[in-house]
Amino acid sequence: MSALRAAAAGLVLVLAAACTAPASPRSEAGGAAGTADGTVCAPPQSAPKAETPTTIDVIEQAYFCILGNYYDGAALDARALLTAGFAAMTRELNRAGRDVPGAIMPALTGDRKADWTAFEAAYRKITDQVPDLRDKLSVATLDAIVAALGDDHARWAHDVTRPPDYYDGDGYGLGLLANVNGPQVDGNPGAAVGPLFVTAVQGGAAHAAGVRPGDVIESINGSAPFIDGRPTPAIAALYPRYPEARPVQLRLLRQTTGRRMTVTLEPGLFEQDLATLQAVRSKLLDGDVAYVRLSGFASDAANRIFRAIARLRAGRTLNGVVLDLRGNGGGSPTEAVRLLSGFVHGKVTAYQCTANGACQAAWTDDTVALVGLPLVALTDRGCASACEHFSSAVKDLRIGQLVGTRTAGVVSGPARPYLLRNNTLLSFPARHHLGPTHEVIDQIGVPPDHYVPPTPGDAAAGRDPALAKALTLLHA
Repeated sequence: MSALRAAAAGLVLVLAAACTAPASPRSEAGGAAGTADGTVCAPPQSAPKAETPTTIDVIEQAYFCILGNYYDGAALDARALLTAGFAAMTRELNRAGRDVPGAIMPALTGDRKADWTAFEAAYRKITDQVPDLRDKLSVATLDAIVAALGDDHARWAHDVTRPPDYYDGDGYGLGLLANVNGPQVDGNPGAAVGPLFVTAVQGGAAHAAGVRPGDVIESINGSAPFIDGRPTPAIAALYPRYPEARPVQLRLLRQTTGRRMTVTLEPGLFEQDLATLQAVRSKLLDGDVAYVRLSGFASDAANRIFRAIARLRAGRTLNGVVLDLRGNGGGSPTEAVRLLSGFVHGKVTAYQCTANGACQAAWTDDTVALVGLPLVALTDRGCASACEHFSSAVKDLRIGQLVGTRTAGVVSGPARPYLLRNNTLLSFPARHHLGPTHEVIDQIGVPPDHYVPPTPGDAAAGRDPALAKALTLLHA
């Protein structure tokens, strides 16, 4: 999924969560959670209206909303949030060549309200001197405050727009996918493993430039994607976001020929193959094995998978199911539970816990009919969030086997959305996700039972060793 489509999908999921998520203890009485400063921090009841400028009052609302409702908000050192916000503001001043002599961080004491008062006074004094930069400074400040949580499910959704000619079926970006993909880049980039190479060409600029699967990406805009085995921020440029995207220069090595080439790819819209847009794709593999690929845990995903298996099962005896979850960025925890319930009953699939250790168990839905077939799930570093909920339960409950590579480690907890007064959405977890044995998965991921990493050679030759391993396991 392109960055643009992912942003739009994320906004839809946030709004859906507002309607389906259980009320937090702070909001049960009146339906709107309060903030420490007394302002309202409430889930949206409908799609937000047109966005208005981000002001210091919006930042204040978000600051106290986090402290009052984030799952670890009571234990947070709020000074870290304010320091991150102030640092981002000064960096933005420097980028604009407009640094202010008095832009000095005020002394903070640890008193959340008093520290906010000091921060606000300094902020207003600074921005009053550069009124034309006020919007940029406020956005940079709030972005940094949210990022300072270090939570892969904390987001501030603002300026989510579409190109004028965007329509369903279009992708947006460079027209390629790599083995380090979007969910990992956004949530847990430090876990990426080199080399970086193209796994698929979807169309657009990549197709026009002759990029092929298996091409090793040696540099991005002149920067190495890995240094001493560690990923660099350069990788994020492979997944540009509208509207600030700029051309991306790639130096490629085609291993099949040893040829090196440099291409410049202009981000833009491109028409995707309709099959790639389907959330659920299925086919019958040799040996009467059902193959089902799930791109995301969207609404009704579990039922669609069950129907796909039933169609492939008609008139034959299936020997198993291969569920391909590679690149699955997550979605609805409810759908993850329902899909698990087709393979096991009477089990806890995960726990959602508060900072003080009070946990709610997510039990299987035993009204779902059991599939009754052996299961192998294919995973990779693109399997995130609800996908990791599913994968950890498959492994812990011994429902089936996992083949591929470790999952993304991007599953801090289900995000709850809050509408800010400028019609933007702030979202973060009210509870923390743990696996069926109370293990932490966030930032760690779920290891496969059979480690089968992708290689540039396999991508170039169109081979799928993980799928081949899955078939071997089922046939055995």
